[in-house]
Amino acid sequence: MDLLEAYRRSLAEFVDRVDQVEPGQWSDPTPCSDWDVRTLVNHVVTEARWSVPLLAGRTIEEVGDRLDGDQLGTDPISTAREAAAQAEIAATHPGTIDRTVHLSSGETPAAEYLRQLLAEHLIHGWDVAVAIGAQPRLDPDAVHVAAQWFAGQIDDYRRNNLVHTGVRVPDDADEQDHLLAAFGRDPDWAPTD
Repeated sequence: MDLLEAYRRSLAEFVDRVDQVEPGQWSDPTPCSDWDVRTLVNHVVTEARWSVPLLAGRTIEEVGDRLDGDQLGTDPISTAREAAAQAEIAATHPGTIDRTVHLSSGETPAAEYLRQLLAEHLIHGWDVAVAIGAQPRLDPDAVHVAAQWFAGQIDDYRRNNLVHTGVRVPDDADEQDHLLAAFGRDPDWAPTD
């Protein structure tokens, strides 16, 4: 599967999980211990919104602070759909994947940035799913693309404290569980009663 198709699927799966959030679940806990469902969804929507100007060649300074704070407003589900649709358009515009993106970490190939976003949508889509009791299985082909990429990135992510360490899964666990564990998630996580 190519990167853009995997990215499209990760966006669709994330939005599908957000579509299932019931009104009373926005303040429910997630595997990200500091974030409830709304905070987590806001984080991903903000990332999607950032991707549009960044993939178009703008710098962080040019974007400024307009994407700070709450991005969800009064209709988080519609907002998440709209942000994902705009992010997909930006990513799939002809030539975008060959550009350089100006990130806080420095100039980065757009393809690398899209791999980061792919993983972001998959992992946080799983976070939302388990937080609200939805189906947590992710698209196996998109998981494979993310897992192949992350195998070469995990040491940098750990060194920079971007993922939690110490989560172990059996050697014979499936690729999704290995990817979740690599990102510091317990594949058996469930909200406490």
